[in-house]
Amino acid sequence: MAWITDVKTFAALGGGVIGSGWVARALAHGLDVMAWDPAPNAEAVLRQRIANAWPALTKQGLAPDASPQRLRMAPTLEACVADADFIQESAPEQLPLKLELHAAISAAARPDALIASSTSGLLPSEFFARATCPERCLVGHPFNPVYLLPLVEVVGGRATAEDAITAAQVIYRRLGMRPLHVRKEVPGFIADRLLEALWREALHLVNDGVATTGEIDDAIRFGAGLRWSFMGTFLTYTLAGGDAGMRHFMRQFGPALQLPWTYLPAPPLTERLIDDVVEGTVEQLGQHSIATLERYRDDALLGVLAAVHQAKRDHGIHADD
Repeated sequence: MAWITDVKTFAALGGGVIGSGWVARALAHGLDVMAWDPAPNAEAVLRQRIANAWPALTKQGLAPDASPQRLRMAPTLEACVADADFIQESAPEQLPLKLELHAAISAAARPDALIASSTSGLLPSEFFARATCPERCLVGHPFNPVYLLPLVEVVGGRATAEDAITAAQVIYRRLGMRPLHVRKEVPGFIADRLLEALWREALHLVNDGVATTGEIDDAIRFGAGLRWSFMGTFLTYTLAGGDAGMRHFMRQFGPALQLPWTYLPAPPLTERLIDDVVEGTVEQLGQHSIATLERYRDDALLGVLAAVHQAKRDHGIHADD
């Protein structure tokens, strides 16, 4: 099947925080948007959310023909998706609801239009079970605020076609996003599994009286969080190994994984695991030296700190907050 990738009309089902974020992103990229939400006052709420997001989108840069006026509300689900080139569902995380919705969406949509769900926890094979043409159904899991954060996890179900995954990534890139193909259908996908691990440990620290929620947030905001904005965990630890890189880091700090620092058990530090991690970080390093990436890291940190400080001044927030 030749799936539509040159999207002109974007259908958004659900106008909550995530759904409205999709609408704002699509509008900012100059698309026509059809939206549907059965909640009372859905249109007024959605348009207010778009208005709140628009100043940030304007600063980021709009497509020449971008306008909130290109949003239209559909009276029914069927009318919302009937002429859409791409469909993004952002309904609540309830399996019976998603099953019902996707049966209706796929029956009413054009046969060459991809159908994506913003679910963060449900598996696509489960809630696309009653869908017509399930090979064009997939997960496109974004992060809040959807209109600014570029990451979208793309996950297929057992029936999803490979070319549908490829086409969805093309569409998301044209919306200014960074699609991440999650190759296996696993609960929580990738990013939320990492966040959930951190969240569990944070709750343990609060519950055990080790730190307050503010102190824990400060530990992230003024430490690893600054690095995470431009350099992930594996590359950060590669630099921590110095010129010897990841293999030295794993050898030096690997035994600490067996210490009872957290409530989450660590995997056995086998030679295969070390080799897999080293190979992954070597690929990330590419042709760059450790020294080059150290300079990049330092410059990026200075840039992030300056940007945060300026944004606080612009909004009247105390520098220490």
